[in-house]
Amino acid sequence: MFTRTQLERYAEVLMWGLETARRKRLNNNDAVLIRFDADALPLAEQVYKAVVAHKLNPILHLNPTRDMQLSFFNLAGEKQLDFIEPGDIRTARNIQGSISLLAPASLTHLGDIDPRKISRRTKAYHKTRQIYARREAAGEFSWTLCMYPTAALAEHAGISTKQYARQIVRACFLDKKSPQTEWKKIHRRAQQIKKWLARFEINRIRIESAGTDLTVGPGRMRQWVGVTGRNIPSFELFVSPDWRLTDGIFFADQPSFRSGNLVRGVTFEFVKGRLKTISAEQGQKFVQQQLAVDAGASRVGEFSLTDRRFSRINRFMANTLYDENFGGRQGNCHIAVGASYSNTYTGDPAGLTAAKKRQLGFNASALHWDFVNTRKKRVTAFMADGGRKVIYENGVFTM
Repeated sequence: MFTRTQLERYAEVLMWGLETARRKRLNNNDAVLIRFDADALPLAEQVYKAVVAHKLNPILHLNPTRDMQLSFFNLAGEKQLDFIEPGDIRTARNIQGSISLLAPASLTHLGDIDPRKISRRTKAYHKTRQIYARREAAGEFSWTLCMYPTAALAEHAGISTKQYARQIVRACFLDKKSPQTEWKKIHRRAQQIKKWLARFEINRIRIESAGTDLTVGPGRMRQWVGVTGRNIPSFELFVSPDWRLTDGIFFADQPSFRSGNLVRGVTFEFVKGRLKTISAEQGQKFVQQQLAVDAGASRVGEFSLTDRRFSRINRFMANTLYDENFGGRQGNCHIAVGASYSNTYTGDPAGLTAAKKRQLGFNASALHWDFVNTRKKRVTAFMADGGRKVIYENGVFTM
């Protein structure tokens, strides 16, 4: 599906992402974990080569296959659902980077599994994710991830596998002689927009589109972040708002695949930060179970906007990494329920304690789930001085 040259370019873009995501440079002989699905082996081989060429030490981790996941969730008891391999904790404490290569062989294979089992497993891994988050905040760890085309992804996106691969080539600039140069251009442009947004003292942001009228409050000590290298591709600019300042209705017109389940047509209604109602045209029970995994799972942890001028993604891809970065004719916005991101804090993220997070309204949860709206919209910022400004309209930032 990819030429050798394209695979080599893909691997180098991922290395760019891993380095760009860091607060401190990687040192020779640092350890980098390469997590990959079985179908992504051709890319894993090139990433392995690139990691070694960059004088780093690769560690390989093959993700469970579709049948392994089915066996686990069908047969595992409660203690098995809670079990975390001791090596995972040790790895989380000692590696300096992680590159994940996602290539799902199925998107709906866990549809008949009790959602409570999936939620319990998600919660079990929260300790490991907390270790990574603390080390990332301290500048000791960085990560990036990407997609590799599979027949399952292509089928649910409604295109051939070759067409899916071409979408990835375009989105990641693998059709350019130097993809890193293109990413650096977008990175610089995103920095300009973030500086522009930082000039405003914003109290509230209102998102208006068909089916959506939502207000979020960025909160105190917040900054917009994005195009950080953490996802390839990524064109979004986002903030983790004060969850307590969320009011109104948000409709996700893009379907979402999560943990082997498909949901579509999800509508949220929030009142003073708390979820009042949730409905879905498909998968409502699964959504409700996921939002009950802990107290923060039903609160907003992220608000994001994607400028269509950056993104070459112009169709539904049946994967959140691509769908949350949809460009198309109107760009997109999305919210994530669940965990917030510490890097949107204007202070030192390493000093953002649990108590400080609660005080500032940063949400905490084992869940982080993005819901995407690609409809025509207007986004208006309401300022502390009483003024207002449209900051995003017709798919672009208005800078």
